[in-house]
Amino acid sequence: MKETYLKPAIAGDAVTAIAVTEPDAGSDVAAIKTTAQRQGDYFVINGSKTYITNGTQADFLTLLARTRDKPGYDAFSLFVVPTNLPGFKVSRKLDKLGLRSSDTAELFFDNLKVPAKNLIGREGDGFIHQMQQFQHERFAAIPMSYVSAEETIAMTVEHIKKRIVFGKPLIARQVLRHRLADWQTEIECLRQLTYHIVRMKEARLDVTREVSMGKLLAARTVQKIADGCLQMYGGLGYMAEMPISRCFRDARLASIGGGADEIMKEIIAKMEGYS
Repeated sequence: MKETYLKPAIAGDAVTAIAVTEPDAGSDVAAIKTTAQRQGDYFVINGSKTYITNGTQADFLTLLARTRDKPGYDAFSLFVVPTNLPGFKVSRKLDKLGLRSSDTAELFFDNLKVPAKNLIGREGDGFIHQMQQFQHERFAAIPMSYVSAEETIAMTVEHIKKRIVFGKPLIARQVLRHRLADWQTEIECLRQLTYHIVRMKEARLDVTREVSMGKLLAARTVQKIADGCLQMYGGLGYMAEMPISRCFRDARLASIGGGADEIMKEIIAKMEGYS
């Protein structure tokens, strides 16, 4: 499967999507209802997924489905599902607040037969594998957030250097310079946390706590900076055609996608022994 699916995905020759979230199961992954029933050499998949990034263009999905009709985390399995199989349908492309250059879709599965060889790992281990994947996804969100914040600041600094108010450029206002200095300090803290997590990963240590903290802080930081930079633009920043308004809209997903802020806090609290 690595040769068939992963290699072309890494090379940029195939598009993939993670198909986990459902209409009634987002942060509560164990509540998913999509089923995969074994029939000989195949699993028959029925159900739906929503908010799936790359859903309209994916060549294959990494899909989490319920393989046993019983409670417990061992009732789920992961599959590689090619989207050219009969029974797969993109229900609709969703209209989003931000990140509009990235497609997000609802997907539908009607008696889709996927070969049993497309099972990832062992049947019943899917939930564990998916939780491990989420940690990688959440880790990736940290540098994505602070790099975006840095670019937003750079764009804003160029604007306030040129914007003359009461006879002086806005950059001359100490309150704005100090605000920018605070933000750069927070960004550097996120950058160093990222490097720290990498070192922990290289040492094969559990990074769940640090990744959860990093994603929580990165989401708050990128949103705060996008909001503060928009304020420096004044009325101009509120116009839809301005790049800063796009930064503001795009940043909002950071506290939702890949695990909501509230989930990050619960993970941190649990690992600190608070529950």
